[in-house]
Amino acid sequence: MTRRPNVLLINCDDVGYGDLGCYGSIRNKTPALDRLADQGARLTSFYQASPWCSPSRAALLTGCYPPRIGFTEFDGMPVLFPGDRWGLAPSEVTIARALSQGGYRTQAVGKWHCGDQPAFLPTNHGFDHFLGLPYSNDMGRQAGQVAAEDRDRIRTPPLPLLLDDQVLEQQPDQASLTARYISEAVRFIRDCGTQPFFLYLAHIYVHLPIYVQERFLAQSDNGLYGAAVESIDWATAVLLAELDRQGIADDTIVIFTSDNGSLGANGGSNAPLRGKKGTTWEGGMRVPCLIRWPGRIAPGRTVDALATSLDLFPTLCGWCNIAQPAGPEIDGSCIGSLLLDVTNDPAERVFCYYNKADLEAFRCGDWKLHFSKSGTEQALLFHIRDDPAESRDEYARRPDIARLLEARAQLARLRLGDRRLGIIGRDVRDVGTVASPVPLTEFDPEHPYYMAEYDLADRG
Repeated sequence: MTRRPNVLLINCDDVGYGDLGCYGSIRNKTPALDRLADQGARLTSFYQASPWCSPSRAALLTGCYPPRIGFTEFDGMPVLFPGDRWGLAPSEVTIARALSQGGYRTQAVGKWHCGDQPAFLPTNHGFDHFLGLPYSNDMGRQAGQVAAEDRDRIRTPPLPLLLDDQVLEQQPDQASLTARYISEAVRFIRDCGTQPFFLYLAHIYVHLPIYVQERFLAQSDNGLYGAAVESIDWATAVLLAELDRQGIADDTIVIFTSDNGSLGANGGSNAPLRGKKGTTWEGGMRVPCLIRWPGRIAPGRTVDALATSLDLFPTLCGWCNIAQPAGPEIDGSCIGSLLLDVTNDPAERVFCYYNKADLEAFRCGDWKLHFSKSGTEQALLFHIRDDPAESRDEYARRPDIARLLEARAQLARLRLGDRRLGIIGRDVRDVGTVASPVPLTEFDPEHPYYMAEYDLADRG
């Protein structure tokens, strides 16, 4: 390798553990992603740090659990809404900022959802450019608008498509967005020439409402949902072909994952896991993850060891020969040896399952202990490697393991907090705020919108 590697990080929206062929799906056709798995590593115990969009994405970008950076909830809501005063604090360091400071060109394409006020947008977090939506695709004007009395909190102005920090278009054709995103991604790759790049592509799929091109719907065996998954697969194929065309495939790290589990409805699947998006059962937070780096990661590897999105920041810094910036503490660990070695790292690792500000479960090694669900206490213990469906409670049989995990979890609570127990973490930081937030768009009946109101009432 004659240069530092490029990085292509693909993050989907609500794609479940069981939605790809290489993870067992027989309903969705994903040939490009299945080839990607064959060419690199398929992680089977990879977690996002939240079962919700906003905290999950902020955690991935910063390597921090959501409570550490104040991304727990927003006036009781688990995600950010248009015109909210909160966002990812400018003082936080993202993967993009670290790589940009190290000489990389950086681009974000797709969904952001870490704050829509100017201080919180991608171009203020290390990305040279941005094309995409500032939040979820169901946060525009849709059929079945929320009741008038709710609009002060859940605002639904026209959905803005941003170019850098300016509104480029309002209420865009969602069925065309993926193709537009891929065109922008290809343009960026070509423009970079010999300079190393970091491209963050965050798909709108499979978040509701699902609008897709007719060609994908016509070939889908799983309705709109399958068409959206297959659109993601097509997009991946285009980008991998472009890397080949530019002769840089061997110099590019490709990572594919999802921000949280599927809703488990409308054709989505988290099989064989229990639970869904919004929960701390495995199906809410364990997601697909494929990583390819030709010549470095052995093809066809299956990595069963625990790994998380928090680990991507320090791992990419190491692989890209970038000094991790001095600054706020992070929670991720470099897992380079886990991915590059021919054997799995035997080290016993831990993972905190936070839902908003509550520590609802804790994993150490192969064991997972549940404390609560939505504020209701639950004492459950599962051997998560042998029982990923969380169907055989071992709490009564192995109280020694439960006590060990409880003690380890308490250390995490002291650092990061646990609202359910009234514990304020000693190592947490404030979420970013602005004094007078303004929505990026306002509805104007005279404006020539592509769609004055999206005709699907589905929300994710």
